[in-house]
Amino acid sequence: MLAADTPSQIPSSKGQRVIIDIHGHYTTAPKALEEWRKRQIDSINQPALAPKVSELRISDDELRESIELNQLKKMKERGSDLTVFSPRASFMAHHIGDFNVSSTWAAICNELCHRVAQLFPDNFIGAAMLPQSPGVDPATCVPELEKAVKEYGFVAINLNPDPSGGHWKEPPLTSRHWYPVYEKMVELDIPAMIHVSTSCNACFHTTGAHYINADTTAFMQLIQGDLFTDFPTLRFVIPHGGGAAPYHWGRYRGLAQELKKPLLKDHLLKNVFFDTCVYHQPGIDLLTRVVPVDNVLFASEMIGAVKGIDPDTGFNFDDTKRYIEAAALTDAERHQIFEGNARRVYPRLDAALKARGR
Repeated sequence: MLAADTPSQIPSSKGQRVIIDIHGHYTTAPKALEEWRKRQIDSINQPALAPKVSELRISDDELRESIELNQLKKMKERGSDLTVFSPRASFMAHHIGDFNVSSTWAAICNELCHRVAQLFPDNFIGAAMLPQSPGVDPATCVPELEKAVKEYGFVAINLNPDPSGGHWKEPPLTSRHWYPVYEKMVELDIPAMIHVSTSCNACFHTTGAHYINADTTAFMQLIQGDLFTDFPTLRFVIPHGGGAAPYHWGRYRGLAQELKKPLLKDHLLKNVFFDTCVYHQPGIDLLTRVVPVDNVLFASEMIGAVKGIDPDTGFNFDDTKRYIEAAALTDAERHQIFEGNARRVYPRLDAALKARGR
């Protein structure tokens, strides 16, 4: 049972609460997108046969239908207001082809998310896929990043720490290898969600192993380094509840101590945040007990990896709003998770909402 004074009754600074889901992907794009991508992949060794971008035709009506019958419908049913919306994570597939392949594909996918945000400005705002490619200088991603933020009004990026797709060939996130992207993030005041893509390593199931492995790996890399000494305002969101990190918080506190690092609250938690894409009540309860509420942001990643109905509850696994409402939190803490923290971590999102009187 919810208390009478639920977080939905707590107003924002403008007098109107906004429940913000910071983790959404365009998983329901019209079939034409997947078909175009298949043609692109099939032509990698025969560039003359590569499809032209102009050959991909998706109408606004097709975009509307793909959203209204899926994400938007579920948002209305579940009671969320705004989703930070990025291209489908498993479709990024940075390991396929070269930089030119990734660059064309990222531009197409980002533009589609921009069009969705234009069609539904009250409900969606963009986050960019980067045109990463294994072994390629991340500085090559900066033009697409700038275009997404400056021309499309995107408020964040997704950064793949392993564009090889499960073989981990890039330097750790604390390496200067990544600094061109970080410098641009700081300049534009945007966060990055650390999000891998499809696994092409048979040992790692994409959503059940590779995603969670990557979240955990990113957290440990950040513990080992001193990245935020160089970039004190850089902000990362580690998705899927932070992988194994909250469950093994004592291990990571102890490892930081062994490495002669500061306490996690000083070493990382001014810059690193976790979402609530954790698909059962005990998991959310643990997350919100272990990780400070200031570092937890509401998210569902629907419609994503786990779309089914939980037989124990009768509700969808990815209906994460229910878990936050049922957790042992104060109304003020729920408001932080649902809205306040997102406005702070995503300042361009906050500015866009305030520009619309929200």
